[in-house]
Amino acid sequence: MVMPLALLEKSMNRKISLLLKDNRILEGKLTGYDDYMNMVLEDTEERTSDQTRRLGTVILRGNNVVSISPL
Repeated sequence: MVMPLALLEKSMNRKISLLLKDNRILEGKLTGYDDYMNMVLEDTEERTSDQTRRLGTVILRGNNVVSISPL
């Protein structure tokens, strides 16, 4: 099993996909994180079931994340 912080460390400055609790998907380049899995994503896009929109730089609280996938 891959531990989440180890995955984040390997994914620094790479594109990742995050599934959030409200079923949105965020895709962006991981530029920072902390021990609580709070993350900073750049060039972020938000995907919902019916639309996609560009968000730019996002600071995301870690307790909203359901899964992390490297792209």
